Amino acid sequence: MANERSPSSLRSQSRPVAGAGNNGDWPERGQAAIASESLLLGRASVTIAHEGMNYILRATRAGKLILTK
Repeated sequence: MANERSPSSLRSQSRPVAGAGNNGDWPERGQAAIASESLLLGRASVTIAHEGMNYILRATRAGKLILTK
């Protein structure tokens, strides 16, 4: 896909996220916070492949995220 980004480019866009723990600071050691915009790239939903299963991450009009199998 033309808009696909490599995992290293997504890591470089990681930043502190309010509500991600530690009062908006970086997450606990060993955890990563990735902005939802980096995953969705302007789309309403994306499919995430994880351990042989596909999940759909969808952003609602109200600004919520829903992850389904």
